[in-house]
Amino acid sequence: MMGTAGPEIMADVTLVDITPESIVDYGVCGYKDLKKHRELRRKIDWFGEYYAKGLRMKALVSKEHGYQGMIEYIPGRYAHRPVDADGYLFIHCIFVGFRKEFKGKGYASLMIDECIREAREAGMHGVAVVVRDGPFMAGRDIFVRKGFVPADAADPDFELLALKFSPDTNDPRFRDMKKHLEEYRDGLFVIRSVQCPYTEKNTNAILESARSRFNLKATLIDLEDSDAVQNSPCAFGTFCIVHDGKVISHHPISNTRFENIMKKRVG
Repeated sequence: MMGTAGPEIMADVTLVDITPESIVDYGVCGYKDLKKHRELRRKIDWFGEYYAKGLRMKALVSKEHGYQGMIEYIPGRYAHRPVDADGYLFIHCIFVGFRKEFKGKGYASLMIDECIREAREAGMHGVAVVVRDGPFMAGRDIFVRKGFVPADAADPDFELLALKFSPDTNDPRFRDMKKHLEEYRDGLFVIRSVQCPYTEKNTNAILESARSRFNLKATLIDLEDSDAVQNSPCAFGTFCIVHDGKVISHHPISNTRFENIMKKRVG
């Protein structure tokens, strides 16, 4: 239960530990309909696989308004980002508030505290996270207030932050993503992982536009496991679009946005 963190915490809000058995009851990131949302079915299967390897998800649930946020983290060995973070507990994602009244209440801070507590209890090196000022990823400020410091950076504006429990511990690092771009020099590639359910939306439309409107050889690459994601050419890890060896989107986008990008590239 959440009732001891400060005066702004709402009495009817709880932090629920999600399990492979209960995830279907709460859904993920607003997706709740198994029949309608293929991305939810794929996420549930993925969650069950990595739960056995230490993946954990906590949902912020209001009695009145339901699911209002979540945090997801995993041992760094299995991080779905192109990082070397073995020994750290790695935060994949965190968000609060489908409804505005849940924002600014300290819930994100509480969820990060839970992650830090579990990392300490497990005897890990610390907690790590990739941040960015942009869509689909948490900003750096809340982590800096918790004592996280920059450990590495990647193009165009990603940071890898770490909260180390001992100053003698090696920092987590980004992997060499430029090396892997060499694999994607001819045509257009949509690269994704089921870790993020938003990687399903718009993908088919983008591939169709690439082929029909821009006459491109377009390929979908599904990253099947954490090792594949850690060799992604983009710091976001679980989604990017590469055209002729250049990353043209570092996060999920609409087909309209994709077409606007390609018009500038190919006319």
